[in-house]
Formats: sequence, C-alpha cells, structure tokens
Amino acid sequence: MKVVILAGGYGTRISEESQWKPKPMIEIGGKPILWHIMKGYSHYGFHDFVICAGYKQHMVKDWFSDYFLHNSDVTFDFSKGKRDVLIHNHFCEPWKVTVVDTGLNTMTGGRIKRIQPYIENEPFMLTYGDGVCDVNIQKLLEFHRSHGKIATLTAVMVEQQKGIMDIGGDNAVRSFREKNKNDGVLINAGYMVFDPEIFGYLDGDQTVFEKEPFERLVSEGQLMSYTHKGFWQCMDHKREKDMLEKLWETGQAPWKVWKD
Repeated sequence: MKVVILAGGYGTRISEESQWKPKPMIEIGGKPILWHIMKGYSHYGFHDFVICAGYKQHMVKDWFSDYFLHNSDVTFDFSKGKRDVLIHNHFCEPWKVTVVDTGLNTMTGGRIKRIQPYIENEPFMLTYGDGVCDVNIQKLLEFHRSHGKIATLTAVMVEQQKGIMDIGGDNAVRSFREKNKNDGVLINAGYMVFDPEIFGYLDGDQTVFEKEPFERLVSEGQLMSYTHKGFWQCMDHKREKDMLEKLWETGQAPWKVWKD
C-alpha cells in the first residue's frame, strides 16, 4: 500500500526556515521532518511513498537523489585523471519514493487529485508533511478495513486550532468545521486511509481537501475517525520545531518507534 505525503505548501507560519526550503525539509536532529514521518511508516512495513511536492520541489528531489551517497562512506579517487567513486559501509532505506510536482499554488485536494495516476486504483494512506505521531499504523489500517467506509482519519485531543470534528459513538464523523480559538477538542491529525473512491470527491487544483470533500464525506456517512491517545505534534511554528528538536536531542522523541 502506498503512502502519500502532502509536502507542497509554502509553510509561511515558520518562515524563519521555509523561506529557504520546503517546510517538510526543515530538519529535526539533522534529518528533514519528512524523513521522520517516512521512518514511522516504514517501521510498520510501508515503504512505497508518493510525495506531493510543490514549493521548492527540486530540493525534495535533490535530497532523495543524494540520500544514498550522504549515508555512506565514500572515497573519491582523482589520481588517474578522472573521478572514481568507491562506496564503503553504505546504508539504504527499503524505500521506493515517487516525488511529484503537484504545482506551486495547488490546494491540498488538487495535489491529491494530481497523484491519482500513481495510486493504481488501490487504497492508500495519506498524511501531512509537517506532523509526527506515534500512532500504530497497522491498527489504523485494520480499523479502516473493518468499517467499510471510504475514509478514515486519525483524531487526537489537543488544545490547538485545527479542523474540528464531532464524532458519534459509532466512530462516524457527524460534522466537520473550521477551527475556533476556543476549541480544545478532537482534531484531524492526518494519518489517514482512503479507498480509491476518494478521487471522485476531488475536482481541480483549487479543491481544498479539508472543506467540500470532507463535508460531502460526512453528509454521506463515509468519514470515520480512529482516535489516537498517544503523541502527535505538528510543526507550524518555530517554537514547535524547537520543542521537537529538544525531544529528539534528549532521546525522548515519542514518534521514534523505529530502531536505529
């Protein structure tokens, strides 16, 4: 099953770094937060990724292009009048990564629509490229398969302002609305699973995934929530980036479910 990661936005709220690089390429512990997200999925056996790139998308491609070289010891031999490269002690992730330029100003739903040819009419996972979590991906997938609906999102309880949901006792999402500064309830944390029918809910590049498509899914009873009571944190602002960095440096990063 493929994992789609939204990584194309401008990241204006963390402009201290996003003016130089895409937000998902901002580093935690010397590695892009995108790498941390992928390591989490890979821990559960999901190694096939589709990256929805946009803003400074060449930097995402360059990073993956050089990944093998940067994680190896290398001898560059120029003694024969040419460059010979000898790789030592190499390490490579078991990843297949497709980086798609989904446009500079494309909205979230439009980005997902653009990668439809790479999904091959199969269920897929989706998350945002700026949030880490210790959700059990296998259990999330099992939950999605158990209810037979088109869409599942992971819900977490935080005191932040994201998309707000009303969830019934049967885990069906009853309503979905935009944030309010007084909210401290269940929010959409990403880490979603979709059946391929979701593409029928998406129109063009200006489709905001979290608005009309979600509202339609709710009205049709096709959006379910998987409640996660563990760790989740997005990286909207520098203070959140610094907090994640501190957790990583002190060996207390809850999202690090993989072994070194």
